[in-house]
Amino acid sequence: MHARPLRAELVVIGAGAVGRPTTGQLIERTRKHGRTYAARIRAYGTRQYVTFGHSRDGWTRAKAEAELANILADVRRGLWVPDQPEPEPEAPRREPNFHEFASDWFDHAKRELKPNTVAAYEYEITHHLLPFFAEHRLSEITIAEVDRYRHFKVRERDALRDARERGEARKRRPLSNETINKTLTRLGQILEVAVEYGYLDRNPAAGRRRRLRVASPERTYLDRAVQIAALLEGARRLDAAARAGDLRQRKAMLSTLAFAGLRLGELLALRWEHVDLPGGRLRVGQAKTDAGVRSVDLVPALREELTLHRAQADSPAAKKLVFPTAGGEPENPSNFRGRTVRRSVAMADALLSEQQEAPIGEGLTPRSLRRTFASLLYALGHDPVYVMQQMGHTDPKLALRIYAQAMRRGDDEKASLKALVDGADWAPMGTNRPERPSAERTSQTSTTKKPRHSGASSDGRGWVRTSDLSRVRRALSH
Repeated sequence: MHARPLRAELVVIGAGAVGRPTTGQLIERTRKHGRTYAARIRAYGTRQYVTFGHSRDGWTRAKAEAELANILADVRRGLWVPDQPEPEPEAPRREPNFHEFASDWFDHAKRELKPNTVAAYEYEITHHLLPFFAEHRLSEITIAEVDRYRHFKVRERDALRDARERGEARKRRPLSNETINKTLTRLGQILEVAVEYGYLDRNPAAGRRRRLRVASPERTYLDRAVQIAALLEGARRLDAAARAGDLRQRKAMLSTLAFAGLRLGELLALRWEHVDLPGGRLRVGQAKTDAGVRSVDLVPALREELTLHRAQADSPAAKKLVFPTAGGEPENPSNFRGRTVRRSVAMADALLSEQQEAPIGEGLTPRSLRRTFASLLYALGHDPVYVMQQMGHTDPKLALRIYAQAMRRGDDEKASLKALVDGADWAPMGTNRPERPSAERTSQTSTTKKPRHSGASSDGRGWVRTSDLSRVRRALSH
């Protein structure tokens, strides 16, 4: 049987309420084993329920009334704080392993990345990070574990190099320190998000101590006209010797790299709709950075080469992509480096050897030809600001470094480079054309000298050699 609640005769008017009195009501209930005491209190504009205790714990009506009076007094002074309920314990959160977390991270990150970057990230995660960290819980990836991964990749690289030196076939290539560092950078990006989500207190892959030392690479490029001419002649000979069905575009591709400074990805994605041959420009619409979206002025030699290449395009695919494969797709970058660049360099070195000139040697890459373009622009007298605009750069370091080197060129070499770029007559490498007597050269020069700056004529075709005009007209009329 429950006793009727008793109302305490305690009423306080004042500070605790806004427009209403602070009141307290004592509640006494009879239970099977004694009495319980509690109170309802209106304070600070809300109603609160306060439990005092049981008679078996020494609580009496008098003690409960005294406690209620104390509470109301504290309310009046603004000191009373209602008891807060104990928060319910959170269910323990399941900690994902690295495979799960990295997969989720990549799925979100790839939506904001360009296709080439997505491919690079996927390769670094699936071929290097996951084989080592896949089953690790995030909290198990410590600084020591990151260092263990780095040491493992170095040992793996050294083992692959030793196997190659012994002549053993291996599908994988040894990784450079720079490539291993890229995988560590990707690991750091993933774990930084794990820190933000509360799985880790700090990022164990952050900091320079987690990286391998990388020597400053030698920035190669061609700055002599004879080497550039040999490279293009080597590519031309490879085109001429190619089997039936080959698109014979090696020389045109290398010319575009050297004379327009495109990145390899920009070259392979270039479409004819972006090439304005009459206007002498090409537009780069797919670039690595925002600054890379740009218009590039075509020098006469490249303008002529692309015109002849367009004239030879006889397939629908070749009229869309400037440099497609036989199947109409963009060429594979690795194939281009191996089948075009390296073979053209080998052919060029043979030609240079015949002329007793220094070889190009190993290390020439598509990026080397991009730096070659900057060097050529300086030979033509352009300033670093123009060079940066043509290359799509915002950081002046590369432009100024090449500028400092270009300024050490002699006037004769600058003149040779200008003649090459302007499309002036240039003896093909390896032809061993006999030298004319000086009097004959003087006589012919006075009557047939070609202007060094061969700009476009009024009809837009003055930059094309006369022997090729009929073929070019037919191609452009279709």
